[in-house]
Amino acid sequence: MSSSVQEAIQVLHVDDEPDFQDLTEGFLEREDEQFSVVVASGATEALEIIDNDKPDCVISDFDMPRVDGLEFLRMIRIKYPQLPVVFFTSQDRETIIGSAIAVGPTGYVKKEATAEQYEFLAEQIRSTL
Repeated sequence: MSSSVQEAIQVLHVDDEPDFQDLTEGFLEREDEQFSVVVASGATEALEIIDNDKPDCVISDFDMPRVDGLEFLRMIRIKYPQLPVVFFTSQDRETIIGSAIAVGPTGYVKKEATAEQYEFLAEQIRSTL
């Protein structure tokens, strides 16, 4: 393989809203050809994917049914303490950081359906790696 060919960056996107899953996957894969996005609709499904496929980065909503983003982050940190996790959520930063700081999210991006927010999310993913 040529040294100029870079490996794919495996991104796991966890969100219970199918429209945001599709929008985020499409944008990230168009934004950077290295991104390969897999989606999960909740923590249980996401943890199975993490165990089996070892993504390079996780982006997760915070407000999800059954297991919220904070509890999901705690589960990840127990088994995969170095795995980058970026919250991509409509919850405001103060709410997220105040409750999650001790658990150690890698980053935070406000969830909005704008090109600028998706560009910022892509940059957050790149900077975590």
